Amino acid sequence: MSYTTRLLHGLALGLALTLPALAQVKAGQPFPALAGHALEGALPDVTGQVVLVDFWATWCAPCKASFPAYSELQREFAGRGFILLAVSIDKTAAPYDEFLQRFKPSFPTVRDGAQQLIAEVRAPAMPTSYLLDRKGVVRSVHSGFHGETTLKALREEITRLLEEKP
Repeated sequence: MSYTTRLLHGLALGLALTLPALAQVKAGQPFPALAGHALEGALPDVTGQVVLVDFWATWCAPCKASFPAYSELQREFAGRGFILLAVSIDKTAAPYDEFLQRFKPSFPTVRDGAQQLIAEVRAPAMPTSYLLDRKGVVRSVHSGFHGETTLKALREEITRLLEEKP
């Protein structure tokens, strides 16, 4: 076996051993507990709720488009056992605070300035939303925000989860 072939086999093996460590939270898996991740802001009580956890950042253009739409979703399903929690991955507070002043979301937001939760979840893009059932299990993952396409899918999924017996 040539040196190049051995090198490529070694690199492939190293990559194969590393991939599980890079795995992200997927549908069917429990979502990590929110407490204990040094999140800044008031965490809502999500016990027994259908939850949409949305990871976003102030520098993310699709995130800016998602906030008005997600405020609409929160208003639409509020009081029925649904809550949307937006988790900013901004490291500093100033851009986060300015973003919230500008968009005035109707849902709770927290900042993962230490980036502990995002490191555990490993969201593939900004924004990425995780829809959780009442037991905290991820039922779907939405990478990016695609306007009405994303909203239509989320409305259907949220409605279905709210109709499930707890």
